Amino acid sequence: MIDFQTHPDLYRHWRLRFEGRVAFLDMDVDPGAALNGDYELKRNSYDLGVDIELADAVARLRFEHPEVGAVVIGSLKERVFCAGANIGMLAGAPHPLKVNFCKFTNETRNAIEDATANSGQRYLAAINGTAAGGGYELALATDHIMLIDDGSASVSLPEVPLLGVLPGTGGLTRLVDKRFVRRDRADVFCTIEEGVKGKRALDWRLVDELISRSGFAQDVASRAAEVAAGSDRPDDVPGVSLTPLQRTITGDRLDYSAVHVTIDRSRQVAEIVVRGPAEEVPADPGAAVDEGSDWWGLRAARELDDAILHLRVNELEIGAWTIRTEGSIEAVLVHDRFLHENLDHWFVREVALLWRRVLKRLDMTSRSLMALIEPGSCFAGVLAELALVADRGYMFEGVRPGSDQMAELALTVSSDGLMQMSNGLSRVATRFWGDDEGRIAAEATIGSRLDAAGAMAAGLVTDVFDDIDWDDELRIIIEERVSFSPDGLTGMEANLRFPGPETLETKIFGRLTAWQNWVFQRPNASGETGALRRYGTGLRPEFDKRRV
Repeated sequence: MIDFQTHPDLYRHWRLRFEGRVAFLDMDVDPGAALNGDYELKRNSYDLGVDIELADAVARLRFEHPEVGAVVIGSLKERVFCAGANIGMLAGAPHPLKVNFCKFTNETRNAIEDATANSGQRYLAAINGTAAGGGYELALATDHIMLIDDGSASVSLPEVPLLGVLPGTGGLTRLVDKRFVRRDRADVFCTIEEGVKGKRALDWRLVDELISRSGFAQDVASRAAEVAAGSDRPDDVPGVSLTPLQRTITGDRLDYSAVHVTIDRSRQVAEIVVRGPAEEVPADPGAAVDEGSDWWGLRAARELDDAILHLRVNELEIGAWTIRTEGSIEAVLVHDRFLHENLDHWFVREVALLWRRVLKRLDMTSRSLMALIEPGSCFAGVLAELALVADRGYMFEGVRPGSDQMAELALTVSSDGLMQMSNGLSRVATRFWGDDEGRIAAEATIGSRLDAAGAMAAGLVTDVFDDIDWDDELRIIIEERVSFSPDGLTGMEANLRFPGPETLETKIFGRLTAWQNWVFQRPNASGETGALRRYGTGLRPEFDKRRV
């Protein structure tokens, strides 16, 4: 089992230190600590285990260190920043692991950009030597790239000429869409194995600043301190410790405090249940900080995120996920209102941004998602977004025998932009792309509690069933779904989930990830005579030259 939970005390590959308002996050990969143990992580090359630690560090810096306004990603290896994804790992890993590896590393780099854009915690890269492939892509995720000017340090994206694959974590897109590198220069750059150095790298916008070797450490620290001084994060309040998740894995169950997962292997279905808050809302943001990781708003988001990652990587044959909620709609609405009324507080803002990233991770997950809105559920506020994330949403109409409780759906301002998708739109706007009348009508329900008829009329659910039909209809729908080709479903869902404008994120996850997924399977990359297999052997790869 691959576990995404870790702690700085357990890091094997990263070192964290602090100087005032600046954090230094230095890569120091242990060659002998590969995730699977059958390859060496030389020259700060990385695998999924290295990136799990990086993702943990990025999250902890946001929550545990409100005083940090700038983060410098550097290296403790002499003349090596990062050699990128480990080639031995890529050559030997099964295809699903390669794809999940690329997806997770993309999400981690997006989290770095999100911290810079929305948390007042700006990231810089200090390249002290070679930054190749995924190493340069890591630098590209930062807001400011500093390259040591010593005549040998270089940046490169050598995947096409060297390995027969593509840069897997957004490098191509970030060159032209983020750094505005001229496309002909980008074309040249991506076909040079040895990369680009010094002034040429600066002139081509591949880096932002050249720093001499003699003053490298001091100048990097000065630049970071200057950046940190412009942050709006408080420098005189305690952070919130991200305590270990209370999680139990037994057979076909995965249990947390607010999230519960049950796997039906015979049906290839996982049921995810998110429980709404049972406790009172914090009196004020300070009380929320005091509750820390125990506050439902943070706890439920972290648990759901961990459950998504576990199912993604460790349960490959479970192709359909049903999403349910349990609890009081009123309690969820009170917590949701607290969230929105206190977004100017650093901690509350971070919790809201975490929910947005967790929901995006669901958007990007290659599983069929179905929301089931029943009596006793609490699809309200931020949890209502779970219904909108789903490929289909089904709602119970009427009441069950012996009960007067009806299913309800309650959108709030959480569905009006704060929880925007990777395409830059709310899920309501995405749902009604090209249908302004439908969008306006759906947005008009924000602040209301809708029964099945109201939700159906507003276009917010796919269908409604009463007590007689509920179980049978859902059984047939889910059985049909899992009978289809998983590959066909993955492609279909990814195409349908993101109508509307393209953004940096949608290009990376949609266009680039789709191509990389295909390229990884081709014999030119992964075959016995392919580039990945023959890398480091002294033998040249043999390519099928047909352009298909």
